[in-house]
Amino acid sequence: MYAPVILQSEWQEPASILAGLAHEDYCVGLISDGSVERGRWSYVAARPDEVLTVYPENGLDPFSALSTLIGAGLGMAPAIDPDLPPFQGGVIGLASYELGARSEPVNLARSQGWADLVCARYCSLLAFDHIHRKLFAIGCGSNGLEAADLALSWLTLPRPPIFQGRLAQGFEAVASHGVYEANVATVVKKIEAGEIFQANIAQSWRGRLDSGATPADLIDRLIAASPAPFAGYVKLPGRAVVSNSPERFIRIQAGSPRLAQTRPIKGTAPRGVDAPSDQALAETLRASIKDRAENLMIVDLMRNDLARVCVPGTVRTPQLFEVETFTNVHHLVSTVVGELIAGLDAGEVLRATYPPGSISGAPKVQAMRVISQLEPPRGPYCGVLFWVGFDGGFDSSVLIRTVALVQDAEGWSFEVRAGAGIVADSDPASERLETEHKISAIRAALSGDER
Repeated sequence: MYAPVILQSEWQEPASILAGLAHEDYCVGLISDGSVERGRWSYVAARPDEVLTVYPENGLDPFSALSTLIGAGLGMAPAIDPDLPPFQGGVIGLASYELGARSEPVNLARSQGWADLVCARYCSLLAFDHIHRKLFAIGCGSNGLEAADLALSWLTLPRPPIFQGRLAQGFEAVASHGVYEANVATVVKKIEAGEIFQANIAQSWRGRLDSGATPADLIDRLIAASPAPFAGYVKLPGRAVVSNSPERFIRIQAGSPRLAQTRPIKGTAPRGVDAPSDQALAETLRASIKDRAENLMIVDLMRNDLARVCVPGTVRTPQLFEVETFTNVHHLVSTVVGELIAGLDAGEVLRATYPPGSISGAPKVQAMRVISQLEPPRGPYCGVLFWVGFDGGFDSSVLIRTVALVQDAEGWSFEVRAGAGIVADSDPASERLETEHKISAIRAALSGDER
């Protein structure tokens, strides 16, 4: 395996570079907010050398196919220099929620047109170090210098004009408040009957982008107004995904030992109108028995999932119930880590842990069945956006705060969803309001409506 070629250049904002490439199919932006640990690095990649698309009818095992796609390049030495990008070439992938039907014994209807898994192998990419304001052009393979030069050329592409005005024509709930609250009440009854302990139930909003507006305009606004550690943009033929996710799914540290980390989010509170009220809301969330119980159920689930692929006795929870603050909400976040069993790759880790426990429920399989009874297929929403490096490193986000877009002759239609973890003492109206708090940044970016 050839060592990557890494060229340094003058700092530019990743959103600006992404804008010049965003119209190209299989252009990807993984845009972080610059926070010290989770949001240090952003990446922009385009023009892959191979693409893998897995639909149910393909007959392919998606996890094995992912392993094959990345496997030809595995063997590159890990990036041990902390001042160089953790991701130095490899595969970037988009997994729909319904990929979970391939990993768990659940029958799930598919969302029309969305593949279970789309992956592409990138040997040219740009990496952005937000902490030290450094920019790297990276090239892999036998033509590493040529690939790095291609990435470097993207820095001179013209940026399209910034879209002015409202992005969206409409932002309408698919179902009434009453329908969502009735779904919550149904789940509470199932919990009382002992069928499940928790399930994440979502509601949906739909609309169309204004004439001339594109998914690239939406990610640009979100990055500017509501930065998140795991924002993402994926352009596919006739489709796009724009995500403003705060949640890591799984990260795998390359090298030895290979440590796996997951950071499930469960527990939400709105931001306050001023500093004292904001702090009070954060402290109330931290002390909330309901939210801590909701979080702990998913921590236990993720501990069990990681234990499938980790050395026995190494799975632990170093942080529980930390409050993290984002533009429009506070969240309760916990951390679970473990040492991976030697020889396992990202495909096998995904097989063992998919879909994320925080957006399904506990027990996971039965919660997925309940969700399928109450919601239409989710598609990209609650799926995963990930990268896996030629050195075996891996990082991924849960696709919450995510917009799925489809192109037609008139432009772009979109669907947005937001969910809440329903437990025994959930109040239907309060859970509905929680979903509306969660979606507020995307609503504002699309329509300017802050309600």
